Amino acid sequence: MLQTVIIAGGLATRLWPETKTIPKSLISISGKPFIDWQLSLLKENGISRVLLCIGYLGEQVEDYVGDGKKWGLSVSYSYEGEKLLGTGGAVRKAFDKLEDVFFITYGDSYLPINYQNVKESFEQSRQPALMTIYKNHSSFDKSNIAIENGNIKKYIKNSDDPDLIYIDYGLLVMSKSVISKISPSEVIDLSKPLQNLIANGELASSEVDQRFYEIGSRNGIEMLEDYLKQGVRKHT
Repeated sequence: MLQTVIIAGGLATRLWPETKTIPKSLISISGKPFIDWQLSLLKENGISRVLLCIGYLGEQVEDYVGDGKKWGLSVSYSYEGEKLLGTGGAVRKAFDKLEDVFFITYGDSYLPINYQNVKESFEQSRQPALMTIYKNHSSFDKSNIAIENGNIKKYIKNSDDPDLIYIDYGLLVMSKSVISKISPSEVIDLSKPLQNLIANGELASSEVDQRFYEIGSRNGIEMLEDYLKQGVRKHT
């Protein structure tokens, strides 16, 4: 299975004051740190190699996770440093540790789907990158994606465009060549290279039918805890 890059370096200001002293990845969810749930889910999906891109209070994450053996994983780290580089810049900073093709997800995302299916969709697409999408109809957050012939046609955040019925699910598959186009130490959101791919018709899509969960908000935390309490681990 592919290496999985987790971007987990943000300040998590929406969850202050709790995240002033601990990183978002270590917030307690149903009795244990969120990253524990996240790494366990990745392991269940056959993933064995994880690269954590960390920044703010990242040392606490490394102290807790260590080498990942507790989860049957091999975990390595890339630190942004004092200057936060944005999601794209954080992955570029880790360039030397990236494999040729890898998953990208986020330190606040819990995505209970079949990752192997996503990998196979990427391979079949013959594109340099793939974005998982969910037909959201703005149910859980504002929809931001339109597709055409299996590729991403539009990716616009905070828009009322009626074509946007899907949402970025929070899991990408990417070739290292995409990241190579970002300048070292550039402060850049990952959406910028994705927009370049869209303009060239090079960003494939893979639709999933299981909703996403996130801990970026209080409401999101409550919904994830409800899901976990139900013991539902449906991978479709």
